[in-house]
Amino acid sequence: MNLYITSGKCILHDNGVYHPEMGERLKRIQDYLISSQLYDWFLHADSRAATNEEIALFHHPELITLLEQSTPEQGVVEVAEDIHLCKDSVNAARHAVGAVLDAVDAVQTGKAKRVFCNVRPPGHHAEYNESKGFCLFNNVAVGAAYALAKYGLKRVAIVDFDVHHGNGTEDFVRREPRAFLASSFEHPLYPFSEPSSDIENMVTMPLIKFSKSEEFKQAWSEKGLPALDLFAPELIIISAGFDGHALDPLGNLQLHESDYVWITQELIKLANKHCEGKMISVLEGGYDLGALRVSATEHIKSLFELGF
Repeated sequence: MNLYITSGKCILHDNGVYHPEMGERLKRIQDYLISSQLYDWFLHADSRAATNEEIALFHHPELITLLEQSTPEQGVVEVAEDIHLCKDSVNAARHAVGAVLDAVDAVQTGKAKRVFCNVRPPGHHAEYNESKGFCLFNNVAVGAAYALAKYGLKRVAIVDFDVHHGNGTEDFVRREPRAFLASSFEHPLYPFSEPSSDIENMVTMPLIKFSKSEEFKQAWSEKGLPALDLFAPELIIISAGFDGHALDPLGNLQLHESDYVWITQELIKLANKHCEGKMISVLEGGYDLGALRVSATEHIKSLFELGF
């Protein structure tokens, strides 16, 4: 059984006029799932809001307080570089985290085998005590911490194929040896992280500007997938960023929606081998609305194995 989780609250987060990270991103994905006649082939749920205690499984409590105290009564304010808040932003971020927690509950209790979380704001740049790069809270990091704490898992893998490296998720795995991060990303590009890894529970795959499918597949086939296989995860959580697509305005990789189908199918093989097929995917980047809706839909179709 497959599950799709979203929340109307996530759409209300406003980064300001002409900002690429907009609520329309979620609408385009869902509308395309409906128009493609895929939407009725899986379960749907609205996410709950994560509590302070749950968010603090990764983040410093003072970060939550800071964001709440910085929230304006009206309009949009910039509280840090690439961090904007409106009156609904923190609640939207709570529901984005809550979707991942609901997804963990669903797969760990047998209610679903695969879950896609169509949520925003994205999360993988948010560090322990700092929101960064459009990201208020780190959705996948809190979800992984929740799985480890609530269900006693010993090995949770986070897979990140966003065009930008998940520096916030790296911050998490540096603090949590039971978690593993496999990350491919364009380099150099924001957040300009160190391209090589100096810790055992992270494998990085920097891709040079204008890398195509061949380089992407080679990196994952030779480095990322073998490392994940060796880690033998009990749960896989995907930071599903689609801004590596050739049409995306914020990156320079030349990927195609078929590349997201390929990596999803490869991850399914690992999930079937190590964790009874259990896998959670969480939306991160993707800013060309046309490329995003097609890429995300093809990923979801593959994740849910809707082979028709």
